[in-house]
Amino acid sequence: MSLTSSSRTPRNAPQADEDPVVQAAPVVAAEEEPEEQAAIRGRATLPRAARLLGVGAAKSTALLALLLVWEFAPRLGLVDRTFLPPLHQVLVAWWELAVDGQLASNGRASLTRSFSGFGLAVAIAVPLGLLIGWYRPVADLLNPLLEVFRNTAALALLPVFVLLLGIGETSKISIVLYACTWPILLNTISAVRNVDPTLVRLARSMDLAAPRLFQKVILPASVPTIFTGIRLAGAVSILVLVAAEMIGAKAGLGYLINSSQYNFAIPEMYAGILTLSVIGVAFNQLLVAVERRLSSWRIPAAG
Repeated sequence: MSLTSSSRTPRNAPQADEDPVVQAAPVVAAEEEPEEQAAIRGRATLPRAARLLGVGAAKSTALLALLLVWEFAPRLGLVDRTFLPPLHQVLVAWWELAVDGQLASNGRASLTRSFSGFGLAVAIAVPLGLLIGWYRPVADLLNPLLEVFRNTAALALLPVFVLLLGIGETSKISIVLYACTWPILLNTISAVRNVDPTLVRLARSMDLAAPRLFQKVILPASVPTIFTGIRLAGAVSILVLVAAEMIGAKAGLGYLINSSQYNFAIPEMYAGILTLSVIGVAFNQLLVAVERRLSSWRIPAAG
């Protein structure tokens, strides 16, 4: 029995010694493989991050340069700081207006008027533009009328709106509606008429009915051009409203800017102008995001 057990021990001993080595080899390989993959991913991610950083820096350079000029030009005496105060004074005035609630109340009044007129313009001009662009008899009927009103400036009609509708909210919303209608309407008509004829012929060769053709081909292909008009109308809605508020209003950012000028509160005036600029940029970015969402089917351009 002792000989048998001793003879088995040498044969089993190498297996016991070799098993840890055999099992350890895959562990080392498994530990090394993620490190190599992480290194490859790091080398691929670094140029992308550098490109994004470079694009961000290039886009913000001009804005930062403008802010620096605004801050130091009055300090260095290049412009009269009475009429163009340094940027930090404007920011202090902006903060004071925000704390005492004037900025919020006036901004709320302006945004309510602007968005109301803009929303009504989108609801009216987009369907009307699609109808005019798609049906030639409707275009022939309305084109003379459109040519008359499209060449009449909105601000030229502001006294007419005030006389007919008063100096209340109705006249201000109506002038914004009128001003925003034309960019949206004209771009919508152009979008429908300039759809690629090859797409239309291909769809008709598949025996699509007219409503289905409009839904599947005309409308999706028109979205980018329609949103160009909508973005233009978004900028117009703010500009026209400010002019209307300067003439007859008791609240709004235009009223704030105008009253600050009359009271010679120049930093507050620039604070109102800066607020309008920020609102305009934010509104435009919101419209760009909506456009990308609705145009997600499009293939992005190479490069």
